[in-house]
Amino acid sequence: MRAKAVMVLGTTSGAGKSWLTTALCRYYANQGLKVAPFKAQNMSNNARVVTEGEIGSAQYFQALAARAVPEVRMNPLLLKPEKDTQSQVILMGQVNAELSRMAWRGRSASVWPVIAQALDELMADNDVVVIEGAGSPAEINLKDSDIVNMRVALHAHAACLLVTDIDRGGAFAHLYGTWAMLDEAEQALIRGFVLNKFRGDASLLAPGPQMLQDLTSVPTVATLPMWWQHGLPEEDGVFDDRSRATGSVDITMAVIAYPRISNLDEFQPLKNVPGVRLTWVRNPAELAGLLPSDWIILPGSKHTSGDLDWLRAQGLDRAIATHAGRGGAVLGICGGLQMLGEALIDTHGIDGNGPGLGLLPVVTLFEEGKTVRHRQASFSAVSGPWSALSGVAVQGYEIHHGQTAPHSAMAAAGDLAHAVLSEGLAWQNGAGNVLGVYLHGLFEDPAVLQALFGASTPTLDSVFEGLAGYIAQHFEPGVLDALILERSPS
Repeated sequence: MRAKAVMVLGTTSGAGKSWLTTALCRYYANQGLKVAPFKAQNMSNNARVVTEGEIGSAQYFQALAARAVPEVRMNPLLLKPEKDTQSQVILMGQVNAELSRMAWRGRSASVWPVIAQALDELMADNDVVVIEGAGSPAEINLKDSDIVNMRVALHAHAACLLVTDIDRGGAFAHLYGTWAMLDEAEQALIRGFVLNKFRGDASLLAPGPQMLQDLTSVPTVATLPMWWQHGLPEEDGVFDDRSRATGSVDITMAVIAYPRISNLDEFQPLKNVPGVRLTWVRNPAELAGLLPSDWIILPGSKHTSGDLDWLRAQGLDRAIATHAGRGGAVLGICGGLQMLGEALIDTHGIDGNGPGLGLLPVVTLFEEGKTVRHRQASFSAVSGPWSALSGVAVQGYEIHHGQTAPHSAMAAAGDLAHAVLSEGLAWQNGAGNVLGVYLHGLFEDPAVLQALFGASTPTLDSVFEGLAGYIAQHFEPGVLDALILERSPS
């Protein structure tokens, strides 16, 4: 007998599929079951390193919530957008250049056998597989090439929940319209509707849920109150733009939110550090008023040269240079490190050529091979705002094509970039106020948070337990257990 599959579908992107899937993984794992997450295709520039390559960050966290080891079968296809009409295709953890060049619709036939095999293997190895859909299953223009929603649901004979964001308005129409556009066999898999992000008096929803059930025969099984700080990062983008800090604000972290921002999930812990205000910046006016002690952070980018062009078009290059010129702290991570240098050199057509911001005397050369690995290292002597990191052992992960080294002519003239992590992982300018690192995940390292802020944040495990408790409280009694009572055919 195969595992029981429970699938979370959404009426739109951002409805709450990722966090609900994560919560279900921990809920079923807490029942003593062997659980694995699965998402056939994820389109996201938030990725994590696993043994066989890389997978979407959401599936990485879902695996940890399930108390499973993250692996590529959990997200066999990852699309990392580089431009509006171009994505890097990651199949079973590895870059696939042929698929990256292939038209979107033509890709499905090639990848479905791999996806189906990964799902079948997970179902053979586990008691429960919790599956996340993508976007909406009612995107009828894509139905003939679907490999992530109802084709997966039918293949796994999954008990499906359909979740909607009621805060956007039109929730009942979203639920009914999505259900109505499904085929009869697909409709039969929908076991319950979930109203997410509700604010107000739930009694005012009546008679809506009953009317919806009369139309569809599907009950509304949960009304989930708005929960701003559940502890998981957003999956698809910078949705939570609101600045907040616990207690008085001691320092502002201004993260540049360029169009191809990647790995933004690594900043989630900063939201929970007392005295730290995290903001997302898209124009120079949002940097006005920063103190030299405040940080400007250039995060990772899936298209460094393109995001650098965007940054200049907004006038953010001048604002960043002004902040650095008066001794303000500037931190670049991965693509952000590359932007801080003197130049980007691309002889293979990987990313693009161009001048950097000139705040670090380094040069980045893009290579065809992609560095994807976990790393552990110790900081040497670090100066400036990051001096507390001196001697601190850290761990994180690398995902990049570029290789960065000191600018030889500038070094000869005495303007030398100081290596503060081994093997080209981090560089600092002479003044000490500009730091670039290749290592993702620093703010997820308790040793880094303790050194820089004297603080700790909730552990991931406590976040997962909170999610599981939340759905246990707000779903109708018995619903979650009933989803796994009906077993799939062998």
